[in-house]
Amino acid sequence: MNGKHITKLGFTNKAIGLALTAAQLRQDAGLTRAAILSELAQVRANPAAHQHGDYAALASELLAQNAHTERHAQDALRPSPLPYVQFGAELIEPGARAQMDVAMRLPISRAGALMPDAHVGYGLPIGGVLATENAVIPYGVGVDIGCSMRLSVFSLPADKLKTAEALQLLQKHTRFGAGVGFERRERLSHAVLDEAAWDEQPILRHLHDKAAEQIGSSGSGNHFAEFGSFTLNAPELGLDAGSYLALLSHSGSRGFGAQVAGHFTKLAEGLHPMLDASAKKLAWLSLSSEEGQAYWQAMNLAGRYALANHEQLHARIAGALGETPALSAHNSHNLAWKEMVNGQERTVHRKGATPAAEGQLGLIPGSMADPGYLVRGKGHAPALASASHGAGRQLGRKAAQAALSKSAVQAYLKERGVTLLGGGIDEAPQAYKRIETVIAAQGELVDVLGEFRPKVVRMDSGSEDI
Repeated sequence: MNGKHITKLGFTNKAIGLALTAAQLRQDAGLTRAAILSELAQVRANPAAHQHGDYAALASELLAQNAHTERHAQDALRPSPLPYVQFGAELIEPGARAQMDVAMRLPISRAGALMPDAHVGYGLPIGGVLATENAVIPYGVGVDIGCSMRLSVFSLPADKLKTAEALQLLQKHTRFGAGVGFERRERLSHAVLDEAAWDEQPILRHLHDKAAEQIGSSGSGNHFAEFGSFTLNAPELGLDAGSYLALLSHSGSRGFGAQVAGHFTKLAEGLHPMLDASAKKLAWLSLSSEEGQAYWQAMNLAGRYALANHEQLHARIAGALGETPALSAHNSHNLAWKEMVNGQERTVHRKGATPAAEGQLGLIPGSMADPGYLVRGKGHAPALASASHGAGRQLGRKAAQAALSKSAVQAYLKERGVTLLGGGIDEAPQAYKRIETVIAAQGELVDVLGEFRPKVVRMDSGSEDI
C-alpha cells in the first residue's frame, strides 16, 4: 500500500503519513489491502469512533483538521457585503465605506448604516452603525467605551458669564489629559464606584483604583468642556424658547475603558484566528459565551462610568454658579445596545453614532468654534434609529498638523469670538467637516431643537498648542 491509495480516500497533509503507519500495523496483523482501505474510509468518515487502537493517532489528527476547517468556515466572510444605507454619502470618504463593506461581510452581521460624519477608524469606521446576531465586537464599540455628551442649560442670560470668569471656572473644576485626575482631597464620590460588578472580574478589580483616581476628569484628543450660548427654538422640557447660558461637555471612560477594550479585543482575536486579515479588528465575542458576557458587563460599567464623569463635571460647575440646570440632556455614542431590528433582537453597535430612537434627545457637537445641536430622534429604521455623533473629521490628526497653521486657526477662533484654553492643531475647526452640512444630511433622522454656540472652550493641549 502506498500514498496514492491513501490520498484517493481523501486524506491530506499529516494525515497521509499517519494513515500509512496505521495501514502497516493492520497489514502486519494480517488484514488484506481491501479490508484496510475499508477501515481507513470508516476512520475518515467518523474519526471520533476510532480514538483507540491502531487508528488513534490518525483519528486525533483528523479531529484536529475537522476543527480547523470548522473554525475557518465559522469565520469566513461573506463574498459580498450586505446592503446598507449611507446618509450624506457625498460627505463620506471612500476609506470609511471600505471599512463598512468589510463589517457587512462578517457572518454575524445583519444590518448596518453609515452616518454623514463617517470617517476611517479602527475596525468599524467612526460613524458606523452595525447590528449583529448574538455577538458583540469590542472594536465595534471602540477604545473609548461610553464616550458621550452632556448639556446643561441654565436659566441665565447667554452673556451672564464673562470670559475671565468662565475660564476660571473651567480651570478650577475640570481636568483634562492622559492619566490626570483630581487630587484625592478634591475627588467626589459616585455610586458607580461602589457597584458590585467591580468585584466580579479580575480585570475590573484591577482597574477600579484607576477609575477612582480619574473620576470626574476627561481625556485628551477631542474631549472638551465649553461655555456658550444655547438658543432653544421652541418651549421644551419646561424651558421657554430663548437664548441661555449653557455648558456642553464631551468625555468618555478614560484609561479604564481603554484597557477594557484592549483586553477583550485581544481575547476576541484569539478566538478567531482564521478571520481574514482585513477583518481582524472586527473579531467578535458570542453573547452566549462566558467571554461575551464578561465584555458586556465591563462595557456597560464603562458606559455608566463615562456618564458619571460628565455628571461630576456638570455638578461642580453648577455648584460654583449656584444654579440648577433648567434643561439637561446626555447621550452615549460609543456603545452597543440590545435592540429590536426588523422584528429580531440584535446587538446594535454605534461607534461614533448618536442613538436617535423616536422622541429620544441627543447632542451633536461641531468643533471648538462651530455650533452644536440638541436634537430629537425620529427612530428612522434604515439608520437603525441613529444619527451622527458630530461633524466628523475631514483631516486626520497628522494631516491637520501638516496642513494648518497656528495663525489660521487663531484667526478662525477670533472671527467667531471663541476663547480657547488648551487644544492643538490636530483639533482645529478646519480639520472637521462643516457641521451645518452634516446636520442638513440627516433630516430624516432627527429634528433640531436648539443650537449651542461655544464661547469659552477647555481641552487638553494637543501636540502643538493653538
